[in-house]
Amino acid sequence: MLRKLLLTTTLFLLLAACAPATPAATPTPAPITVTDGTGRTVTLAAPAQRIVTLAPSNTEILFAIGAGDRLIGRDDYSDYPAEALSVPSIGSLYPSVNAEAVVALKPDLVLAAGITSDDDVKALTALGLTIYKGHNATNLDDIYADILALGQLTGRAAEAEQLVADSRSRADAVTSKTSGASNKPVVLYEIDATEPSKPWTSGPGSFIDLLITMAGGENVGQVGSSDYFQLSLEQLVAQDPDVIVLGSATYGGQTPEIVAQRAGWENIKAVKNGAVYTFDDNLVSRPGPRVVIGLETLAKLIHPDLFK
Repeated sequence: MLRKLLLTTTLFLLLAACAPATPAATPTPAPITVTDGTGRTVTLAAPAQRIVTLAPSNTEILFAIGAGDRLIGRDDYSDYPAEALSVPSIGSLYPSVNAEAVVALKPDLVLAAGITSDDDVKALTALGLTIYKGHNATNLDDIYADILALGQLTGRAAEAEQLVADSRSRADAVTSKTSGASNKPVVLYEIDATEPSKPWTSGPGSFIDLLITMAGGENVGQVGSSDYFQLSLEQLVAQDPDVIVLGSATYGGQTPEIVAQRAGWENIKAVKNGAVYTFDDNLVSRPGPRVVIGLETLAKLIHPDLFK
């Protein structure tokens, strides 16, 4: 009897050892939660795979962190990098976003920007879409916050952190030189010259004003009272800028030669000394990863002696 019991027990143990192991349960990924530029909480169950962007800055961020392949729709203005042009466009953002075109693409994330109207965001949210609205950037930290948030939402957190670290380092390299400069050249940043006698420029507290200051210049627009305004010829002559930067070259076709022909501009220092430069306005008007390139370029134009 004892022998039979031992044999049965041994057989049972052998069968148990040969039985297939119970598969371990696959852990459910934790949801991704970030805070957007308006203070709203944005949550995704998993990294976004189908993204529609409503601003060039967000498009550039996606490609810079290696998530450009997730882009399934873009606005008409998203033209950088070149690969973005192969992504279907949802059309212009004005007077409002084409909500039907966005919904038709079935995105799991829509990236709005600080300039996206609240009405557009509300309309898209009401249609059941998940929206991340970026900061209305007034400093570099706002841009860095958007880069980091998009890194989390796409599963590219490490790449986003590296991009921010590199950008901080490059910006610090500029300010470490300009902060010790013995002079601060007066700078006119021309945004638009539809009315050449009254060009639009950036006022105190604007993002471009900040970049000019970081680049070691003094912004002519400090005489204004709003972020963007039209500068009169009298104000311009009184400020007599040392450097004129033509952001208006990008979409307005302005050149140093055209500026030199403007009535009343011939005696301005920058014109007389040949310190009028064309400039890619997209580098500073889009709060994205290329802003640091814009800062570096401005610094070289304002302080060529420091950046040889």
